[in-house]
Amino acid sequence: MRLITRISVNTVCAMTLFGLAACGTDSPKETGPFAGVSGPEVVNKALTKTTEVKSLRIGLDMTTSDGRVEADFATSLRGDCTGTMTMGGTGTMEVRKTGDTVYTKLDEALLREQSKGEPKADVDAAVELIAGRWMESKASDPDTKDSIEFCDLKGLLKEFEAGDNAARKKGPTKVAGKPALRLTEKEGAETFTIDVSAEGAPYILRVASRGGEEPMTMNLSEFDVPVVAEKPAAKDIVDLEP
Repeated sequence: MRLITRISVNTVCAMTLFGLAACGTDSPKETGPFAGVSGPEVVNKALTKTTEVKSLRIGLDMTTSDGRVEADFATSLRGDCTGTMTMGGTGTMEVRKTGDTVYTKLDEALLREQSKGEPKADVDAAVELIAGRWMESKASDPDTKDSIEFCDLKGLLKEFEAGDNAARKKGPTKVAGKPALRLTEKEGAETFTIDVSAEGAPYILRVASRGGEEPMTMNLSEFDVPVVAEKPAAKDIVDLEP
């Protein structure tokens, strides 16, 4: 069964978490914690273990029809979240979420990119007021929803459901210096890889796809590490009230 989800990012892109639908057998010379364990069993165990975390860090590098998207977020089930997102390689947005309160900060490049087509005087005024300063809103506000997609850890973990997967074991690898087992699948022109930690808990460490329309690499780390999201200093928060 192929596992695929798409999560919109600030209304400009979507990401495919992963797809696995191949089959494979174990090498008789295989050693390590997954020796004698089939590819599907490794994947299901990793999916189950990953969904049990209360916090993690997710890094995404994806090419979409709207350009390149890079994101790096630490998020928790408690609702605390911090991260940055770069879209199209032209600008960056920073996010802090504490409970139901969200703080976002856009740099000048992103503000000008999002304001293309508007009168120059209006754009210059917005840049002068907002660029490099935090804006405060509620997580429940419709205009805020798209900026905190990666802060919804519960929603993200729902996509990591164990199922009737069959994955081909390719052998040992390393992710950020940590030993891992790599599994692969090829579907048409697209190749998927998933790296599972071979040290400690069998968390999913990396998922990547190549050869498709939206190639991407997603890294997971800092499992159950507390997320600290602090309210910005009052002087750095812009007052948008009329």
